Amino acid sequence: MADLFLKYVKTEKCVNCGFCGSVVRCPGSGYCIGCGSCYVACPYMAREPVEDHEPRRKIKIIVDGTVYEVAEKTTVMRALESLGYRFTRFPEENAIFSPCLTGGCYSCSVIVNGEAKPACHTEVKDGDVISTNVEGVEPLRIVEGFSPHQVGGVGTPYWVKGKAGYIEVAAFAAGCNLRCPTCQNYFVTYNSALPAMTPNEAAWKLSLMRKRYGVDRMAISRGEATLNHDWIVKFFKKLRRLNPDENARFHLDTNATVLTRERIDDLIMAGVTDIGPDLKAFRLETFQLITGIEDKELALKYLKTSWDAVKYIADNYYPEMVFMGIGIPYNRFFYPTLEELLKMGEKIASIDPDVQVCVLDYRPEFRRREIVQPTPKEMLRVKEALNGVGLRKVIVQTIAGHFGP
Repeated sequence: MADLFLKYVKTEKCVNCGFCGSVVRCPGSGYCIGCGSCYVACPYMAREPVEDHEPRRKIKIIVDGTVYEVAEKTTVMRALESLGYRFTRFPEENAIFSPCLTGGCYSCSVIVNGEAKPACHTEVKDGDVISTNVEGVEPLRIVEGFSPHQVGGVGTPYWVKGKAGYIEVAAFAAGCNLRCPTCQNYFVTYNSALPAMTPNEAAWKLSLMRKRYGVDRMAISRGEATLNHDWIVKFFKKLRRLNPDENARFHLDTNATVLTRERIDDLIMAGVTDIGPDLKAFRLETFQLITGIEDKELALKYLKTSWDAVKYIADNYYPEMVFMGIGIPYNRFFYPTLEELLKMGEKIASIDPDVQVCVLDYRPEFRRREIVQPTPKEMLRVKEALNGVGLRKVIVQTIAGHFGP
């Protein structure tokens, strides 16, 4: 049976918003190569996959020194998979980690004709010379949004959030392993149009912004900053070298879904001083509803890893070596009652009742515009309920500002 190829076509839902042309870069040469990035990124779900029965000729490529024949008009990732190479959405040995599949994180980078390219978002061409060994090659990642902030993120201490003026500068990393229908950062998450940066370039830019705005805190977040592990470790190492003073703070916000214990160790040793793991849910079903991850086995891995990360950080690094603030989402759409949210609170309190918890008021955004943003009064009730299960330092994010301990 011939291999099944897909192409993604516009539907009547398209409103010509231009997102798929300005933020998402199509990697095909005038035709769809089936990467699917426009499909997962479209805010209006105006793309759909259809079978592509167009004949594909065989082309020759060289992979790790061996000549192969593969089908044309597809991605490097699909071509490598046809040759037996494994790609996974959770870090594994003997596999290429490909978590975002939209060309932003560059975790699945391979060397194509001497250049590092994301395998998921690069068209395979006749005569390509590909190496899957990227050891010693400078990692790349799309990073944008370098800007000052007055509130900070989940991993920003509550006593800093209350200060007037800018309190930190931040950079935003493209590419995410989750598919949250309520993604509040989708212009960053699905960006594949900007040129990628090296860790040094991003660290220099953020350090210069620190000097410009006179702050001590430097952060990276959005998308999922920890996907490209080599990149993020080198970024924090360079950032620390550029900012050796004792006042400098290095802040990472993360969904923690691929933050294994080894990766946590690497990041703390690289210089991270403040970390904000964002726990999405207590139950698997709620986690899938919030994150859009349909594969139950993968969703369970992500959910367990995020909770394990919080416990591991609390047991080994917090509070002596690193400040930790935990984020949890709230909207009645996900939590018709507070029962599950309180179970989350109880579990966090059993780890450490004094850890900072920031409750995020999920608003109508991206593909879930039908939900209603919680009112400040509703969020204050959530804060009171979480205080009631033993959490002493709860902050709630509202449209009227943050209310904290």
